[in-house]
Amino acid sequence: MSWQAIIQAFVLVGLLAATVPFLGRYMADVYGARDDTSAPGDRFFDPIERTIYRICGIDSKREQRWNVYATSLLAFSLVSVLLLYAMHRVQGVLPFNPTDRVGVSPMGSFNAAISFVTNTNWQWYSGELTISHLTNMLGNTVQNFVSAAAGMVVVVALIRGITRTGTRNLGNFWVDLIRTLLRILLPLALVFSVVLISQGVVQNLGGYTAAVTIDQTPVDAGDSSTAITEQLIPGGPVASQEAIKELGTNGGGFYNANSAHPFSNPNGLTNILQIWSLLLIPFSFVVAFGRLVRDRSQGRVLIAVMATVLIVFSGFAMLAEQQGNPALTTRGADQSLSVSQSGGNMEGKEARFGPAGSGLFAAAATGTSTGAVNSMHDSYTPLGGLSPMLHMMLGEVSPGGVGVGLGGMLIMALLAVFIAGLMVGRTPEYLGKKIQAPEMKLVVLYIFAMPFALLTFAAASVLLDSAATFQPGTHGLSEVLYNFASTANNNGSAFAYQGTGTQWYNTTQGISMLMARFFTIIPVLAIGGSLAAKPKVPATTGTMPTNTALFGFLIVGVIAIVAGLTFFPALSLGPILEHLSL
Repeated sequence: MSWQAIIQAFVLVGLLAATVPFLGRYMADVYGARDDTSAPGDRFFDPIERTIYRICGIDSKREQRWNVYATSLLAFSLVSVLLLYAMHRVQGVLPFNPTDRVGVSPMGSFNAAISFVTNTNWQWYSGELTISHLTNMLGNTVQNFVSAAAGMVVVVALIRGITRTGTRNLGNFWVDLIRTLLRILLPLALVFSVVLISQGVVQNLGGYTAAVTIDQTPVDAGDSSTAITEQLIPGGPVASQEAIKELGTNGGGFYNANSAHPFSNPNGLTNILQIWSLLLIPFSFVVAFGRLVRDRSQGRVLIAVMATVLIVFSGFAMLAEQQGNPALTTRGADQSLSVSQSGGNMEGKEARFGPAGSGLFAAAATGTSTGAVNSMHDSYTPLGGLSPMLHMMLGEVSPGGVGVGLGGMLIMALLAVFIAGLMVGRTPEYLGKKIQAPEMKLVVLYIFAMPFALLTFAAASVLLDSAATFQPGTHGLSEVLYNFASTANNNGSAFAYQGTGTQWYNTTQGISMLMARFFTIIPVLAIGGSLAAKPKVPATTGTMPTNTALFGFLIVGVIAIVAGLTFFPALSLGPILEHLSL
């Protein structure tokens, strides 16, 4: 691996170390503030929030039980799906459409609406060729904000369930949503948008810009005259969407090439800043968790677990791509790193980023629920492609999406403490709350939802001839597994060779995204409601500490065992067998 790649990794760690504690403290103050306490920025934000509450008829002092909280989330999501579906369908007659985009097909609109509302941002289409500026701004980008905020407030509700006693109230969904948008996501996105614009990321409302290319192709072989060729360069509101797509762990993007496109990711600085931005809020949420439960060591353990898994998968992907394709090495190709070449597997990658920089981006994007890519994952080596695929199959908990990543990690912590309790013959406890049968049933539902959505539809896609739009052999199976791993984890990235814009995939992937979102969020809220009603019990000599390195290792083991037992048979027939056959 090059020294530049190593420095890039250290710069990323330094940026996170400098910013995560600050943002985590701020988020804890925002979510922990009550009527008798204040939060930073109250003087500016309070009048805006009160105006919104008054217009929307929201009683900010009235809290909701977990089922009402969940109903509010579901109702908000349903309305969002319907509005976004309608906007995609009729975008051809709406304004801010300088490139004359027509309405999207019914099934395509169904898939797109669900994708953005569930924070998946899977795009079966080429963004710059399909979506109008208005649909991008008022539809997709707005959902980038609110879908991220919805995931964040669910985990806030779970944390309240852990910290409260003798109640089933988890807060007010509408208040939490508005505070998240106004106080966290909008300010961060505004600043990051300006930074991206300063580095050359496109931000305008224009259509195509005609550019005369340098290359002048002869009219025919016997004619010395030349024909001036023209290229149409698409413009649009790119930077504003790019900022929240990373900060909200959304993915997708204005351009089909995503963060590999120089108009959305122009240079090495923007590349490292995009990786930093998609990791910022998920890690900061863990710091906020430690402060909200009044035990910062709990947050440090979870951050250590998340960081360890992320480092392992980042290093694996970077090294696998830097080593290159062993089949080419046996045929005499030089894939070594030298002063004259970047080495490794450069297929599907930008020369600006190289194999290691692409592997780092891939690990960060799939460790979170971010579908952004700066290289084509389908062109990775079998082991290089295995890394982001398996990373998603862990449940995207390292560090996971904004909010929901911490939610998944807390679910794994509950499972780990339950297993530990069985080992010593005691009722397991987590932060003073007994973990009993009702909570464990909900944990099982949470863990079951993602593999069911992934493996069921992947198996059907392989068996049905009408759905066979993938390459034959082991790599084709990898394509199918990756694409449903992406939708079943609300990630949104793709093994892009496989054609998925068919009625079968638009439908099944839409259902998969819905299951991944709501069949996990509802159990999390139910667990929060169950824990909030329980009294806190004092720790005894038989209580397993959950703020130690030992408990961190137990969580890592639980994550590895759950994913390994579930997905190893499928992976062994896909990327593992493909690697062994090279």
